[in-house]
Amino acid sequence: MYIIKVKGKAKIPDYIQLRDENFVLVAYFRADRPVKLPKKTGLEGKEKLLEEVIKDLPFGKLQKLEI
Repeated sequence: MYIIKVKGKAKIPDYIQLRDENFVLVAYFRADRPVKLPKKTGLEGKEKLLEEVIKDLPFGKLQKLEI
């Protein structure tokens, strides 16, 4: 799975995109609310780890998510 942080503008908040191995969008959520992840991501129970990854993630750089 891959993760990218998208910078928001003005009133639009920052967002996170999770993409599968084929770069198909699996989840799209606000960077400040990773707790509401869909079950199909397979990241249930790893919200705290994901928050730490998001905090250190640079904007606009696609990275492999290894949690």
